[in-house]
Amino acid sequence: MDRHRSRSPTSSSHHHYSPNRRGGDNRRRNHCDGAQFRPSNHHLHQSSATPRQTPPRSQTLSTRREAYERDFPLYKQPVEVGCFSLDSRRRFFNDSRQMRYYVEPERSPNFDLRDGYKERYVKRDENVKEKLDHILRWIIANRSKLTSKLTTNASCPLDFDFVTWRGHLTKLLTTPYETREGWLLAVTRFNGTLYISEVETEAARRERENRPERNKEMMYWGYKFEQYMCADDTNSDPDPSGVVNTNEAFCTVVQTRLTDHKLLFSGEVDCRDRDPGAPPPPACYVELKTSAEICTPKQRSNFHRFKLLKWWAQSFLPGVPRVVAGFRDHDGTVVSVETFQISKISQLIKNEYNCWKPTVCMNFCCDFLSFVKREATEDNPSVVYLFSWEPHNDVTYSVHRDSRYSFLPDWYIKEMTRSPE
Repeated sequence: MDRHRSRSPTSSSHHHYSPNRRGGDNRRRNHCDGAQFRPSNHHLHQSSATPRQTPPRSQTLSTRREAYERDFPLYKQPVEVGCFSLDSRRRFFNDSRQMRYYVEPERSPNFDLRDGYKERYVKRDENVKEKLDHILRWIIANRSKLTSKLTTNASCPLDFDFVTWRGHLTKLLTTPYETREGWLLAVTRFNGTLYISEVETEAARRERENRPERNKEMMYWGYKFEQYMCADDTNSDPDPSGVVNTNEAFCTVVQTRLTDHKLLFSGEVDCRDRDPGAPPPPACYVELKTSAEICTPKQRSNFHRFKLLKWWAQSFLPGVPRVVAGFRDHDGTVVSVETFQISKISQLIKNEYNCWKPTVCMNFCCDFLSFVKREATEDNPSVVYLFSWEPHNDVTYSVHRDSRYSFLPDWYIKEMTRSPE
């Protein structure tokens, strides 16, 4: 689950990373479906101009799917550069103490996902907006290994174009196919790096504050499934009699590159393969999901078209190779468990009519990052470029100074302005 929750060989950073691998090779050999990305701005709305004029730069970005149906862009194999843990009180630790280990279940496990909802459930306070704070703490704790060895430019201490959460990038990947939920992404340029932090929309806030009881319980089911599937160490078994505390999290931090955009992002990881012979992170990580059992062809089609899109995007970005899904009945009992290899999902959906395409997702994300680079030019931690999108519309933005949207904390600005030891 992505709750807004070392080690790979450096040689892998030269690989093309493709969503359409055949054979399910978790180590992802050097192969790519599409040719290398070629920049294109044909989807930007241009103002009319005489032949001798340069058209004015567009301040909107189209989300039309057909504008992004080109070759799959270069996406380098993600490399884990570190990790961190959040404990039961949401305290940050620069280590892997919250790592859990995947335990293969029986094929028909009959897990009761309702168990413990009333009496053994500690829920994280959703009113507390953490923004990028945990990632920023990790950056400070690991600053020495993040600064470029090739640059002495004090104004650019991080050798990355973007810092963000994996969940924010997931929203970008799915945007061309999203028809219900918009988003707000705050962007600040500081010391040459662009930081992206989500802002809760009014619609999302209303939905959260008026969530039906059934929906609240179904959110618990996802966490409870993890408890049935994960052990605290390599030699123990899962303990479903314990407390489900959603403050706790283990997060990977990965670096990668999407065409010319150097990315550093973090995402929560549910568990890892406990086989001693498993590949290094992130290829040993396992994502856990729950979904309603599929009983009709229509339900299967909807599963392929909507749910698999989000599962693919969330795991493809950090290089997590598989999703293990528990299919549940209406009463919250897991009736079957199935594994989905991320590299095979595009094959699974290829016969669905008018289905989503990985290349559209990645090209839109790439062009959005280019759009942000082009527009968010003022290097100032008190300036926020607020990018806004609603379904069936273009991406737009507004600029805010010293506003409620500012999200880089003073302690981070002070530390990153200081010369490293």
